[in-house]
Amino acid sequence: MDTANTTSRISNLTFQDVQQAAAVKAETIKTWSVKTYKCTKQILSEKLGRGTKTVDLELEAKIEILRDTKRKYENLLALARALATHFSNIIQTQKVLGEAFAELSAKSQELQEEFRYNSETQHVLSKNGENLLAAVNFFISGVTTLCSKTMEDSLITVKRYEASIHRLEFDAYRSELEALNLAPRTEANIMKQAVAQGAFNSHKANYDKLRSDVDVKLQFLDENRVKVMQKQLLLFHNAISAYFAGNQQELESTLKQFNVKGSTPAIASQSWLEKE
Repeated sequence: MDTANTTSRISNLTFQDVQQAAAVKAETIKTWSVKTYKCTKQILSEKLGRGTKTVDLELEAKIEILRDTKRKYENLLALARALATHFSNIIQTQKVLGEAFAELSAKSQELQEEFRYNSETQHVLSKNGENLLAAVNFFISGVTTLCSKTMEDSLITVKRYEASIHRLEFDAYRSELEALNLAPRTEANIMKQAVAQGAFNSHKANYDKLRSDVDVKLQFLDENRVKVMQKQLLLFHNAISAYFAGNQQELESTLKQFNVKGSTPAIASQSWLEKE
């Protein structure tokens, strides 16, 4: 049944319809062939040093800055992760040490108070160490998102820009137009020049839009990077300063300010670095 309907539709096509469809197809193939030829010619000219390649020096500088910034931030991340690993080991050691002091306090009457003080100190240190570790891990998470998602998304856009055929097409039609502008002013060349100018304008618009999109993307990324890092660096500084200054309340306040979930607050009547 379907075969019969198809045959019927084909038979109803007039010779003019078939001729028109063939003409459209032929024109499409011709346009593709001409464009492919011009682009191939441009590639060969660039490789042989005869043709010029359009380079946006300002945009290229921004792209290189992005790549360099990403490398430096990734190095910062590696160091922060190493710090978190080492500090986590210290906290675990403090917990075990505190337990050892507590056990000796129960079994050594003559040094009971001294062992108890040290046990409590290690307990408080480990608790506040967990708060600092939570802040460091929050810093690591924020910078990781910035590098692996935000920056990487922008670099994907950059790679598409670098791999785009729009630049090649733009240069191919620019080279053709420049050659026609230098050719004798015959009627045929003037007509060719008009056609080439129209094609050049079209491809220039495509290329300019692509460059503009990348430039805007990089600008938004830079604004977001500064905003994110201002928050993360303030958190990191305040948490580190409070911890090593022995200011338990300030450390807990810092976690609360940045909505970082830490450990249960340690109970201490004095600063946890001022135990006797």
